[in-house]
Amino acid sequence: MKFTKPSYLKKDDTIMIVAPAGFVMDSTELDPGIALAKSWGLEVVLGKHVLNRYNHFAGTDEERLGDMQLALDNKNIKAIWCSRGGYGTVRIIDQIDFTAFEKNPKWVIGYSDITTLHNHIHNLCIATIHATMPGGIHSATDEAKQTLYKALFGYDYDFEIPSNSLNKKGNAKGVLIGGNLSIINSMMGSVTEINTDGKILFIEDVGEDLYRVDRMMYTLKRSGLLKNLKGLIVGDFSYDIEKDTLFGGTHREIILNAVKEYNYPVIFDFPAGHVKDNRTLIFGKEIKIEVNDLLSKVSY
Repeated sequence: MKFTKPSYLKKDDTIMIVAPAGFVMDSTELDPGIALAKSWGLEVVLGKHVLNRYNHFAGTDEERLGDMQLALDNKNIKAIWCSRGGYGTVRIIDQIDFTAFEKNPKWVIGYSDITTLHNHIHNLCIATIHATMPGGIHSATDEAKQTLYKALFGYDYDFEIPSNSLNKKGNAKGVLIGGNLSIINSMMGSVTEINTDGKILFIEDVGEDLYRVDRMMYTLKRSGLLKNLKGLIVGDFSYDIEKDTLFGGTHREIILNAVKEYNYPVIFDFPAGHVKDNRTLIFGKEIKIEVNDLLSKVSY
């Protein structure tokens, strides 16, 4: 499976901020992201309905779909930056027409609920960017912002992090895919379910009870989605540690138990997910991982 990589951005390119899922509180939530993009020499336009609110969502399904479709179809828009996650992308994904997008791919950027878009676009064999969104830029680390810049503008970068004692050592090479574990599970059985064979899978999640993490990992396992991986990268899993002590293990131990019989490297504590230090990952791009007792390295 060969992936198409959208063109990297250059100064004066235009990006569009859209809201396919949850609502933002007000325009000030987007201001840090807009300022950051402009500091990189980019022009920023907002979706017509990006500040709307309809119950839990950033406008009705039709409004959110309209903004997303316009951003995908407009050749002058070189990248689409989703405002925030939450919930709602699944409600519009089947109505999106990707015809023009497939002919003129552009970067789609986001994480969390935006995993729905990542997975769907993965099946079109087009690369996407898992990264901090405008709503989180105000608290993002310099590393999170710098890796987003490098990913968008085509600069190489690698990751080296201390190895967790539970890591599974080894080396592997493969196309990186994945996103939020809950969303990956919810896409199973649909046209948006991803093919994990021969890939390196990244997962992260937030606010899930540990028994749910266990259930989701076994759902992936029983469906065969963990068996033929080349490697597994585990980002941040934020949960109530005191509340979940009775389950009998951390998220690391739960995940490791689900993949213990497979012979591929596993990296824990990768700096990505619902944290300030949400480093940027390019899905659909081949990476190499090297895991030893001291260091875990991820390189493009």
